[in-house]
Amino acid sequence: MTDALSKLLAERDWLLADGATGTTLFNMGLTAGDAPEFWNEAHPDRIRALYRGAVDAGSDIFLTNSFGANAARLKLHDAAPRARELSRLAAELGREVADAAGRPVVVAGSVGPTGEILAPIGPLSPALAVEMFEETATGLKEGGADVLWLETISAPEEFRAAAEAFANVGMPWCGTMSFDTAGRTMMGVTSAEFGRLVETLPNPPRAFGANCGTGASDLLRTVLGFAASGTERPIIAKGNAGIPRYEAGHIHYDGTPELMADYAVMARDAGARIIGGCCGTTPEHLRAMRAALETQPVGPRPTLDRIAGALGGFSSESDGLGEDGPARVRRGGRRRG
Repeated sequence: MTDALSKLLAERDWLLADGATGTTLFNMGLTAGDAPEFWNEAHPDRIRALYRGAVDAGSDIFLTNSFGANAARLKLHDAAPRARELSRLAAELGREVADAAGRPVVVAGSVGPTGEILAPIGPLSPALAVEMFEETATGLKEGGADVLWLETISAPEEFRAAAEAFANVGMPWCGTMSFDTAGRTMMGVTSAEFGRLVETLPNPPRAFGANCGTGASDLLRTVLGFAASGTERPIIAKGNAGIPRYEAGHIHYDGTPELMADYAVMARDAGARIIGGCCGTTPEHLRAMRAALETQPVGPRPTLDRIAGALGGFSSESDGLGEDGPARVRRGGRRRG
């Protein structure tokens, strides 16, 4: 494996990924309901600033502004035929920023879910899902992405479709699911089931893990589930910066840089090798995470009690595997506001 991500993983014990795309773009003026992928063309300087914010904060990997650049999502904006083009633009801007960084930085082409449910439960055929993912992946490859990054997936069928598409395009990839329903994905997948799924794919990802979901505590509990399986595949942890609150017409996340620094260290000690943030995670959070990872020595695998005490209680008693957590109420434990 000679791709850029594999090279860094071979050289380093951990890598810092980026933070929130949506949070940052809303802070720049994106309006709810608008397709952020249009900004790749209309406001390229803002997208460069998004990428540079992560790089300047110390990220080794950043995701492109292409999460919703597939035909199913773009058709809501009468732009379904533009999936490949908008994906290419997202990666081209990322390539510019990475090449100017002065150090190795991986451009990860973000690929989000189609937003539709696959057959036999839903109307989207596996073949059409593969076609959509392949179109997005082709644009990202043309734009210079180093690796494809499938994220926020809930259904195993959709994960398989993306894996097939990425094999057709001939690109290395990583994949994460979102475990936001009592330790399971929205479609009922547990961390153990996801780990088994990854190993059965003809074209497995370079790394796999969890992103988004509820808060950092729950995500770390999922990471512990991955690590307990004994996998040798690198694990990804991209947790939200605390819990969202609706204030004055906007969503705010209550996780401080100090809290996310604690999260990053515990993610590393739990077994994750690629550590970043998701919703609410700003460059300020990333700088604190990088500093903590560089200065705090590796410790023992964190217990559930320690996670809850440092980051707040879990959103559910169960992790989806039948194991109870120490805190039923999320506001339990110590939280820095």
